Amino acid sequence: MIATIAVDELLAKAAAGDRLSPEEGVRLLREAPLASLGRAADEATRRRHPGPVRTYNIDRNINYTNVCTAVCDFCAFYRGPKSDEGYVLSIDELLEKVRETVDLGGEQILLQGGLHPDFKLDWYERMLGQIKQAFPQVNIHGFSPPEIYHFGKVNKLPLETVLARLKEAGLGSLPGGGAEILVDRVRREITRGKVLTDDWLDVMRVWHRLGGRSSATMMFGHVETLQERVEHLERLRRLQDESLDAGHKGFTAFICWTFQRDNTRMDHLEPAGAHEYLRTNAVARLYLDNFDNLQSSWVTQGLKVGQLALLYGANDMGSLMIEENVVAQAGTVHYLTLGEIRDAITELGYQPRQRNVHYQLVDPATEERAIQAARRAASAPAARLPALPVVS
Repeated sequence: MIATIAVDELLAKAAAGDRLSPEEGVRLLREAPLASLGRAADEATRRRHPGPVRTYNIDRNINYTNVCTAVCDFCAFYRGPKSDEGYVLSIDELLEKVRETVDLGGEQILLQGGLHPDFKLDWYERMLGQIKQAFPQVNIHGFSPPEIYHFGKVNKLPLETVLARLKEAGLGSLPGGGAEILVDRVRREITRGKVLTDDWLDVMRVWHRLGGRSSATMMFGHVETLQERVEHLERLRRLQDESLDAGHKGFTAFICWTFQRDNTRMDHLEPAGAHEYLRTNAVARLYLDNFDNLQSSWVTQGLKVGQLALLYGANDMGSLMIEENVVAQAGTVHYLTLGEIRDAITELGYQPRQRNVHYQLVDPATEERAIQAARRAASAPAARLPALPVVS
């Protein structure tokens, strides 16, 4: 029986790479001392990443629209289709944001918006094509599963067709946004008009089948139980098994963060703190034994807790994040310079290295250009890009 196994035995088992059951995952979330969880997660990380390097990347979150037909109680960013505060960026505005990113050494943009009711698929294809024509070297990490599923509904097209057309137009990889908790009870309680669990997973399944890579996320610390938090991890682990067994590359990484409550309909909930974040991050590292990478979430946790996450299962510090608008609207505003990100990694005894969306290290010359660009930006405050609030 699981109850007869000591927690330290479970931790040793998971740190060595043996698979945890859902019941064991819940037990670690509930009972394991935080320091012990951290040691086990760090051991698992070092086993998978034994070298002296810990990574980061440089990108920009570009929200091309905030107009959305879904109603998410946890979101302070979206605006309904009839709202006077809704916007859609012009292609010139989009290209200028990409240019600023490239000038700061970025090789990727995160392109996401709301579920806009009016745009057909060719509108998105044109947007991708124009970005790739102007910046062929930039990877477009774009359109979360809720958006992709929405595109299929609006255009009455199967997922395979939607994803194949977007890939042909220039979509490079798929972000894991809109996952929240992959349990339908939770999803129905906190959102209306948005994709449910099986369809979220199916978007990723089809994308992997087409040869695409994607990331996976979890927003926790709201109405879910610990069992549902682990069920989320279990659903991701199963899909990763399925993709890898079929010869696909699957998910590149997992990123989790705590629900940011300010300015949302769920602001009455007790916030999950740093202890809960580090605890969940560590269990995720131990549970997701088929994921190569875990990313810290300094954007929601701040510099010091984001740095601590590198000792609690994460091997990547995340993005410089030149722009972020969603978490920011929920009242969480953290801004780090490239120097601060690199210093946070160095302070832990690791070598900081810039990577791309596939977690491959960029060449040293590219990395040095980004470092010099960051120094120039720091010495010219008037030209510096504004720090924007973070919204999950």
